Amino acid sequence: MAQDEIKKVFVIGGSSGSFDVLLYLLARLQPLDAAAIVIVLHRKSGYDTALIEVFSYRTGITVKEVDEKEPMLPGFIYVAPANYHLLIEKDYTFSLDVSERINYSRPSIDVCFETAAEAFGQKLFGILLSGSNIDGTHGLETIRQFGGTTIVQNPQTAESPFMPQQAINNGAADYVLEPEGIARFINGE
Repeated sequence: MAQDEIKKVFVIGGSSGSFDVLLYLLARLQPLDAAAIVIVLHRKSGYDTALIEVFSYRTGITVKEVDEKEPMLPGFIYVAPANYHLLIEKDYTFSLDVSERINYSRPSIDVCFETAAEAFGQKLFGILLSGSNIDGTHGLETIRQFGGTTIVQNPQTAESPFMPQQAINNGAADYVLEPEGIARFINGE
């Protein structure tokens, strides 16, 4: 696949309290012409059987769980499988990894953010939602180092404000937005 087919990649990371925000965002997304979305959600292994169906019900965009070595294509929403770290390679393919948990989590938001930053540089938009650990902050810092843009959910609107607040406290947020603002940002409004 020619790398110039994808103009923007949005990697959305969330933990406790982010599920409802994701449903809100999915319901408001416009078609992703030259963009792709990757969702990394902390969840239990057995929890994911209906997740793709629930997400698909909320949006007209095709939602799929990532497969090993699958190429990323524009116009799709990709979801990290439970219990795997999701890495994005420089050739825009996905890799799944079962190495140790990072910040008590697998998939780790940091791992996905960091590898996506190296692959996409300025095309990457990292979005960190509600959560109760520090996962995501270092990844957002890496995204900024590679020229990408970082967005953090306003902690006042988060069910679990710790994770977005940690990113803000570390200076890793270019934008702090409420869910409505995040939806508008993704849609280019």
